[in-house]
Amino acid sequence: MSEHRFSDAEIAAVYRTISARRDMRHFLPGPVDEALLTKLLQAAHQAGSVGLMQPWRFIRITDVALRRKIHALVEQERLQTALALGERNDEFMKLKVEGILECGELLVVALPDQREKHIFGRRTLPEMDLASAACAIQNLWLAARAEGLGLGWVSLFDPMALAELLAIPKGGRPIAVLCLGHVEAFYEKPMLELEAWAKARPLADFVSENCWRDGF
Repeated sequence: MSEHRFSDAEIAAVYRTISARRDMRHFLPGPVDEALLTKLLQAAHQAGSVGLMQPWRFIRITDVALRRKIHALVEQERLQTALALGERNDEFMKLKVEGILECGELLVVALPDQREKHIFGRRTLPEMDLASAACAIQNLWLAARAEGLGLGWVSLFDPMALAELLAIPKGGRPIAVLCLGHVEAFYEKPMLELEAWAKARPLADFVSENCWRDGF
């Protein structure tokens, strides 16, 4: 047993938080405590990043009119997504895909401009900036769940339109709209499973040894 191992209770809390994390769409009204928000963002900021480039930028949306404009962008993309889904159009339109107008805090996560100067770890895999920012979002997600707050990741938007709305410089781009806030309850399973949109597959479907296998 490693001398660096946490206690059984601490380890159990980590696994419980991971298991209980949900992509939330339903929120209760009410603000998120300022000190807690800072604590959550600090947890996000402690994420690992390739070459220590720390490519995440968090834009806190406090202007109500701006929140409504972001919601409108998401609604536009929701309709376009429904059209692209063809025969599942009606089924998709019945899903609740965001809680932008209800959540206590709205955050936009963006990648900065001039990322090309970060070569370490990105020469052959430039998308590692996106992967690093996703790690920060996951940190925020898990910390929020441990604190009893819900978080939902919204990706239904035109990146160029949102970048223009938020004055993100050329070369930068938004990658996520995060709804954060209090919830009445957390979903027992991922919402898309509860709504019979999709079914999660078991771990065995995603693991192979030494090479790619058929049916992966």
